[in-house]
Amino acid sequence: MTGRLRLGVNIDHVATIRNARGGAHPDPMRAAEIAAAAGADGITIHLREDRRHIRDGDLDAIRAATHLPINLEMAATEEMTEIAIRFRPHAACIVPERREERTTEGGLNVAGLHNQIAPIVSRLNEAGARVSLFIEPDPVQIAVAEVLGAPVVELHTGRYAELWIEGGAEAAAPELERLKLAAADARRRGIEPHAGHGLTFENVGPVAAIPEIAELNIGHFLIGEAIFIGLDAAIREMRRRMDEARG
Repeated sequence: MTGRLRLGVNIDHVATIRNARGGAHPDPMRAAEIAAAAGADGITIHLREDRRHIRDGDLDAIRAATHLPINLEMAATEEMTEIAIRFRPHAACIVPERREERTTEGGLNVAGLHNQIAPIVSRLNEAGARVSLFIEPDPVQIAVAEVLGAPVVELHTGRYAELWIEGGAEAAAPELERLKLAAADARRRGIEPHAGHGLTFENVGPVAAIPEIAELNIGHFLIGEAIFIGLDAAIREMRRRMDEARG
């Protein structure tokens, strides 16, 4: 599988900065507009149960600000399922969520939570959302995702990113191989593989080069880099590196 690799820009942490002081600035809606102009293919937002960044009122405002498809990350709860069904995003990515975590830690254990997740996947599919499951690059999790009827899996690249920080490409090579095998396995099962978490200018290339992967979702790094070079420039540079890697 080859072709242009899509970039989903996660704008959660624009809202994190806004919420740190209160008020309306910086506005995530403006970030969505900039992302679209800079070459993003989609906007990703995570409405957490504690509303630590994106808030309910942001949903319709962000939708009004951009023509790009919206990927709503959500916990596997009744509250979030009801919100997603009302909001009707292009895609709904079910992620693990713990209130005490700083960010999403690891992939969703769809094998262990099958009975909890199955009815949510079914309801979201019926509502017209393209369901994605955020999982580890593990064959068991991918097999269960197929059974659940999820058309997309997003492979967690957090471990890969951590190993890259520890020792660069050489240290991350075993985890990169897991990602390659998982992406190929997903494609064989008729599932579209995406990837994300911890990706940066330095480490994105090898992941972007995996031909089966259709989309990367990147947020924290881009918002952090925007402090130094601006959001438009950060997104354009990430887009350039992805395109270069895909060749």
